[in-house]
Amino acid sequence: MASGKEKHRARLDAIGLLGKDLARRANRNCELCEGKGDISPYDTAPEDDPTMDTIALLCERCRAIADGRDDAPETIRFLAGAIWSPYGGVSSVARTVLGRVDTAWAREALEMLD
Repeated sequence: MASGKEKHRARLDAIGLLGKDLARRANRNCELCEGKGDISPYDTAPEDDPTMDTIALLCERCRAIADGRDDAPETIRFLAGAIWSPYGGVSSVARTVLGRVDTAWAREALEMLD
């Protein structure tokens, strides 16, 4: 039976295999804010096998926001556009973060999805 550390390493290796395709898809930019910088894969479905649809390339700031850091609502308006991403992982992160934002524009963006 594989240890937790071995399973984690295997998962990271599987995500790493998607690296070039993810970078090409994102044009080497953050898939939420489109910023250039320190981007890395963000696993949006850690309970499932990693696929192009469950991994998003995010910059350090967007990773922190996705992990729960609060930013001023006016600084994350770019998420209203990211919810329309054709990639499930990207749109999922955007929807989750917008769900935590208590502003009219965030509610309207989420309502448009219904």
